[in-house]
Amino acid sequence: MQRRPNSQILAIALLTGLALPLLAARFHGRQKAMDFRITSAAFTDQQAIPQAHSCDGDRTSPALRWQGIPSGTRSLALIVHDPDAPAGDFVHWLLYDVPPSITELPSGTYNEAKFPLGGLQGQNSFGDLGYGAPCPPQGSPPHHYIFTLYALKAPQLGLPSGASREQLQAAMRGRILAQTELVGTFQRP
Repeated sequence: MQRRPNSQILAIALLTGLALPLLAARFHGRQKAMDFRITSAAFTDQQAIPQAHSCDGDRTSPALRWQGIPSGTRSLALIVHDPDAPAGDFVHWLLYDVPPSITELPSGTYNEAKFPLGGLQGQNSFGDLGYGAPCPPQGSPPHHYIFTLYALKAPQLGLPSGASREQLQAAMRGRILAQTELVGTFQRP
C-alpha cells in the first residue's frame, strides 16, 4: 500500500468533512500548553510591580499563581530576571524541583535552600538564595522583570540548592513541556 503525502490526506479530509476533527486532534497538545498561565495578585502582565516587593519596600516576593499545568508535568521551575539591568541580564529568583501539586506561592520571601512548600532555591545575582527584590538605579527608565514558569517532565533536576541560572537552564534542556511568563515593570524615582 502506497502512503499518501500529508497534503493529500488533508485534501481528502476537507472533502469528507473530517478536517476539523483531524486538526483538533493534531493541535490538542499545543492548546493544553497554551492554557498554562502564571499570574499575580500584586500586578498584572506588563504593569508595575508594587513598591512593597522592591528594595524600597519590604523586599518580599509577590504572590504568584498558575493554572493549566500540562499533563505529564513532574516538576516546575521558576526563573525571574531583569534583562534591562545596567550590567546585563540580572537574576532575581531561581526556584526548581517544585512539585506540580503546588499551584501558588504566597507573598513573602523565603531565603532558605529548601523552599518550604517544596523545591529548592538557586542563587540570584545578588549572591543570595531566594527572591532578590527589584532595585534598578534611581531615575533609570522602567525595568522589566520576567517571571518565567516551566513545566518539566523530570521530577527532580539533580541540582543542589544554590544552583546558578546557567546550571538550571542546562538541567532543564530537553525536559521542558511548556513555559509561560508574566512581566512586571519597576522604576525608582
